[in-house]
Amino acid sequence: MGNSAAPKSGVFIADKPQGVTSHDVVAAFRAALHMKRVGHAGTLDPMATGVLIVGFGHATRLLNYISGHDKSYRATIRLGIATTTDDAEGEYREYDDARTDGEAARETSSPLTVSDLTLTRLNDLVQRHFTGEIEQVPSSYSAVKVHGVKAYDLARAGQPVELKARTVVISSFVLSNLRSSQLVLQDGSHRDVVDVDAEVSCSSGTYIRALARDLGAMLGAGGHLTSLRRTRIGAFDLADSRICQSACSLTCGEKTFTNRQGETVTKHRAMFPSTENLWDGAFDEVEAARLSMPCVEISEEQAQDCRYGRSIAVGVESTTAAIETLDDGSQRLCAILESEKTGQSHPVTVFPLED
Repeated sequence: MGNSAAPKSGVFIADKPQGVTSHDVVAAFRAALHMKRVGHAGTLDPMATGVLIVGFGHATRLLNYISGHDKSYRATIRLGIATTTDDAEGEYREYDDARTDGEAARETSSPLTVSDLTLTRLNDLVQRHFTGEIEQVPSSYSAVKVHGVKAYDLARAGQPVELKARTVVISSFVLSNLRSSQLVLQDGSHRDVVDVDAEVSCSSGTYIRALARDLGAMLGAGGHLTSLRRTRIGAFDLADSRICQSACSLTCGEKTFTNRQGETVTKHRAMFPSTENLWDGAFDEVEAARLSMPCVEISEEQAQDCRYGRSIAVGVESTTAAIETLDDGSQRLCAILESEKTGQSHPVTVFPLED
């Protein structure tokens, strides 16, 4: 980070803007870095903002490990009406008690009105039903694949989507700042709703949209997400001043092009306000590994064994990064180790020597 010589391999912490896809952010980095080997860990929906880890060079091999870390979010949930996508990008729909898309069982025998809702009541509901280990059905408009096809592609085509519940862990879910408002619907009618802010820390694979959907369903009133910001992936936490200062801000712009059918198309794209100091925010692959998992230092001989895929006499308790210290005092990432047997570990991911 802040090295005079730009690393050939490492990660950036991108602060994704609203309105672009995670792939759009990767495309912006590819263009700015003049590199093809660029990827990201932990997809964010176009509506969402916040922490997106972007890897480049051989450090892209760290991304699968980073994406599996627990995450933290700040969100706003609207209660009183549901949407087709469980977030603000979908169309309003009436809450249907008979739906079977994973909505939670109703807490009360009759729907609650806006005036019934208090922070105390909502937080009690969240603590009893949406904290700890829970079963969650992802949103129909998600990237979960059904027989090789992404669920959102099926949903957009009007086909039924049946997704299985998965176990997720919600370590913290706290609501605050309850406020009432009134929507004017497309038919001219009015709908009383409440917005409430949420802070959630959860395991990888948790859908915050599904939490909003299921909370509204449990109240018998419907619910959806109106804003979402990811603030943390594992140790990559915007609350850490070093991480926050290193985060790369992007903006949402537009690009106009002619497609294969000869039509002029305008789409959103991620853009850097300036790339002048972009490399100041880079973490080299050793720094990235230290933020991603436990690390162990190994000898030159052990490093060579790792690169040939041979087990080494190093005991590890969990997934661990193997780091070699060179004669000049610099370090390089050699491999990711998994425990093989007592006192032995095996490289499951190897990082080649830089060209």
